[in-house]
Amino acid sequence: MYIYIYVEREREREREREGEERERERGERDRERERERERAREKSRELEREIESARALAIERERARSLSRATPSRRRSVYRLASSIASDSRRISGERERER
Repeated sequence: MYIYIYVEREREREREREGEERERERGERDRERERERERAREKSRELEREIESARALAIERERARSLSRATPSRRRSVYRLASSIASDSRRISGERERER
């Protein structure tokens, strides 16, 4: 009878050890999966930043190309418009200063 009890206890301990080992392995796999997901999210954010940067650069290039293709009179009108905006801005800020 004692041998039977001893054998049963040993089997139970072995099952517990195996269960603990499976839990530990499962935890390690879960942590590794989470690390992989985080790496993928970071890579995705990095790619989004690169795409946004490339878009901004493409827009700036197109603006520069558009201005360089403009005829001299078109360029002059663009510069006149920019100058007019700048002088209006200076005039408005000057009026605000005088009001103070």
